[in-house]
Amino acid sequence: MKLSIFRWLSLADLILGFSCRRRYLLTLFLALFTLQTAQLLAAPKVHTVTLGPNRRVPYVPADATPETKSDESSTLRVRALYVDDRQKEWTTGEIHDVTDRTFTVRRALRLNDALPTDSAPHWVWEPGPWLMADRTTGHITALHLPDFDSAVSNVVWFRDYAAYCGVSATAKGGLFAIVAQLGARRAVVQKQIGKWPQTNHFIPVCQPAKWQRLPMRVTIQPTSGEATTYDVLGSSSLIEEGDNADEN
Repeated sequence: MKLSIFRWLSLADLILGFSCRRRYLLTLFLALFTLQTAQLLAAPKVHTVTLGPNRRVPYVPADATPETKSDESSTLRVRALYVDDRQKEWTTGEIHDVTDRTFTVRRALRLNDALPTDSAPHWVWEPGPWLMADRTTGHITALHLPDFDSAVSNVVWFRDYAAYCGVSATAKGGLFAIVAQLGARRAVVQKQIGKWPQTNHFIPVCQPAKWQRLPMRVTIQPTSGEATTYDVLGSSSLIEEGDNADEN
């Protein structure tokens, strides 16, 4: 009888020990699974931002006339902008590397030029506003450059600054020399250099801006006017995602 009691006690100890080990292993497994899941969720996803090959599309500048129109100006080179192999935008022109992860490029628009009386859409291509792309996050941001008009001037980039001629949308109008900085709320330079609108104006209205590194200066010249040089003061105000604002 005593032997049977000892056997039952040993069997109970064995069952309890096995149950405790199972509970311990299950707890350990859940802890490791939770840790790995948290690490996977915390790890940033790596994105790929690429541009496709160039292709020519029909394009007629807004100021073109039968006399000034040429074969070169009647086409526009566009490229697709991909994020993780998915097309996000159409672009035109060369990119400008602002940092080792951020670049700017001009958007290409495909507009419906059909009149209300037309029975079918009439698609046309036009250079559009500028975009900023982040190679790390895959984010594509539309840039709102002050008073920028693609029919008036091209943008010339230097670092995170954009220099160009802009036109005021106010009732007074006016042609302005503008230097805009990425991340800044107001233009660094905004000086009136002529009247706008103009009849029988030159094409282009302004010559490409000319940058100087040290000291940082930019020269902007209307095609029908004199060149003016502006000093550009300040440091970079572009904050990329993941950066600390206090480090800039």
